[in-house]
Amino acid sequence: MLRFLVRVLINGVAIWLTTLMFSGVAIVVGDNAPETSHQWLNTVLVLAVISAVFTLVQMVVKPIVQILSIPFYIITLGLFHLVVNALMLLLTSWLTSFTSFGLTVEGWWTAVLAAVVISIVSVLLSMLVLPKPTTER
Repeated sequence: MLRFLVRVLINGVAIWLTTLMFSGVAIVVGDNAPETSHQWLNTVLVLAVISAVFTLVQMVVKPIVQILSIPFYIITLGLFHLVVNALMLLLTSWLTSFTSFGLTVEGWWTAVLAAVVISIVSVLLSMLVLPKPTTER
């Protein structure tokens, strides 16, 4: 459970940084978002929900898509990974679109570039935060 929460936090930071870099990726704080007296706290709460959805998509849907698309990974020498990551980001955007708050991604190429940034930031933060597995002999 703690590892899941750390992944949510890492993905939240990565998504937030991505929204700062690309105008086509945005966090929408709607009318039915969790209400607080501070706008920045509303944004943080919405970002936490988006990050939890994104982490669940990464944990549940992505492995299934990766297994089903093994031939494409082989044909493209692994570059299909970019497509899968962009699809996971678009899926998160679609899932959060059923609420008045969520993540918006404008266009396919924006999703691809945003997925690259999210992947890089997530890997770097994971290297800093998550402990390396130890192998005992």
